Amino acid sequence: MANLPDLEAWVIFAKVVETGSFARTAEELSLSQGTVSKAITRLETRVKTMLFHRTSRSMSLTDSGLIALDYANRIIEEGTAVEAELTEQAASVRGRVRVAAPMSFGLSHVAPALPGFMAKFPEVSLDMEFNDALVDLVQGRFDLAIRISNLSDSSLLARRLCTVRILLVGSPNYFKQYGKPKHPRDLANHRALQYAYSPSGTNWRFTHSLHGEFTQVVHAPLRINNAEALEPALHAGLGLALQPEFLAWQHIEAGKLETVLEDWQAEPIALHLVTPPGRRRPARVQALIDYFYDYFTKKPWAGES
Repeated sequence: MANLPDLEAWVIFAKVVETGSFARTAEELSLSQGTVSKAITRLETRVKTMLFHRTSRSMSLTDSGLIALDYANRIIEEGTAVEAELTEQAASVRGRVRVAAPMSFGLSHVAPALPGFMAKFPEVSLDMEFNDALVDLVQGRFDLAIRISNLSDSSLLARRLCTVRILLVGSPNYFKQYGKPKHPRDLANHRALQYAYSPSGTNWRFTHSLHGEFTQVVHAPLRINNAEALEPALHAGLGLALQPEFLAWQHIEAGKLETVLEDWQAEPIALHLVTPPGRRRPARVQALIDYFYDYFTKKPWAGES
């Protein structure tokens, strides 16, 4: 990294000019006098010219030193301005927030939440990415992600919002034609509509308060990597599906879908807001986290946090 500018030395150089003394510079910067002297020597070696005329009684800038001082002051001014700008952005609710969210939940619930936030915080710009694949927050330079799962990456900073039930649903026409399963083992004789990112795949696992756990392998003639995309097939009576309540509840209320095996519970999922590890949350990110918390925890499908 020899080609990078020695910024510390330039700051020390400008301070020496300001104070007129190596000793006073060392005192004001909380450095040793030797460190100050070495920084000036290092700088003069790099630029291949003397910056000071030095005698035992006085010190003054050379012509090269006068030119260098102008540039050194610009470097310090630019650095100070950058720090001030970033500090102000971190402390004020303004600037860009880059957010990742699952596709179905993003379209159905995150997108409708955004206008309220944008009206409340007009100086914040949102960069949204809806994707069912698990994104890397650090590599993707995301400030915040909405995760609907049991978190496996313990390094992420997470705020749990609520639990979400997973419901086994089908259309009234489907049940009219194929009947309703009474036990999870009955699913072997039914058609399943499969969400591709389900951690258990076609091994549908249920828990009963009295009978414990039961896992049934299902036949899935349709597999899609987006849970919302299963809805047309569901409504057409082509199979059953395990759907998060935030997608199914309105269709259930309208009578378009019905739940079955209510005594047997699929493992619920949890809604989390996560931020990259080891980072202090800027005010704009914290404002969005607080807004999402207030917004989503009031939804009819939101369980306890």
